[in-house]
Amino acid sequence: MTEQKIQLTRRQIIAGAAALLLFSIATRRAQAAEFELKYATGQDPTHPVNIRAKQALDRIREATSGRVDIKLFPANQLGSDTDLLTQVRNGSVDFFNLSSLILATFVPVSGITSVGFAFKSYDDVWKAMDGDLGNYIRAEIAKTPIFTVSKIWDNGFRHVTSSTREIKTAADLKGFKVRVPPAPPLTSLFTALEAAPSPINFNEVYTSLQTKVVEGQENPLAIISTARLYEVQKSCSLTGHVWDGYWVLGNKRSFQKLPADVQQIIQREIDKSATDQRADVAKLNSSLQADLKGKGINFVGVAQDDFRKKLASTNFYSEWKTKYGAAAWDLLEKVSGKLG
Repeated sequence: MTEQKIQLTRRQIIAGAAALLLFSIATRRAQAAEFELKYATGQDPTHPVNIRAKQALDRIREATSGRVDIKLFPANQLGSDTDLLTQVRNGSVDFFNLSSLILATFVPVSGITSVGFAFKSYDDVWKAMDGDLGNYIRAEIAKTPIFTVSKIWDNGFRHVTSSTREIKTAADLKGFKVRVPPAPPLTSLFTALEAAPSPINFNEVYTSLQTKVVEGQENPLAIISTARLYEVQKSCSLTGHVWDGYWVLGNKRSFQKLPADVQQIIQREIDKSATDQRADVAKLNSSLQADLKGKGINFVGVAQDDFRKKLASTNFYSEWKTKYGAAAWDLLEKVSGKLG
């Protein structure tokens, strides 16, 4: 073999090895993670639920050395809340954070957290939701194809906003066209208070207010801010009529396919973000009033006892006690005190 041929052969070997190395690197880069999952939310990307969810997903990817890649789909990108509830049930979405109010359309007892004027403070909320009542609800959810991945996240106390009238007393709600989520407990609450509730999915709220399909809506301050509802509303009455939380729901079948160590990492990191998100909302609640006031919202103080008295004069509490059952109701009243 001539020297030229030997050199050519060496060059070919080196080039071949280089090509193989590049192919190997490209292949590794192109390879998907061992487990690719979807995590959907209905909130704006700037909302604390998405900021903290993204951090959890990043930590999960790092803790599993890239084996698990969970992609975040905020702002109802994959469908409305009711669509996504169906998707997490059938497994086309793996994780979904959903208001307990809307979950109540599938697991009725989850709506008990939003019984009108049941919780007077966050101390009451966390005592109930990290305790016996929360455990009871978890067990009921677990009887379905879905389960709760972490402790409940904070959606906040809900307040009424309006573009037409200031709501100061229960009497001011009479005939008031208010958007509520597709959640029977809130429809029932505002019906008992003689308002005119309209169930509308969250992704249609802004347009419904803008086009005057409804006069007002009710949501926590963080939602009013991140969804820019201050652009189409004039006043916010600090009714605090119900507290609402977000359950991070997982599809059982999808989750059970994951190795045990991966399951533990996912639950650990999402739970950590739940704690962080609760703290975020607590901080926001103390700053958002000033921020929203600067954006044109007029805040109105209310006497909650007036609303409670109005509710107590109806069969609202007795009806929901019957629907939720004595066991769940007793766990609620352990924290709230006697209702009705």
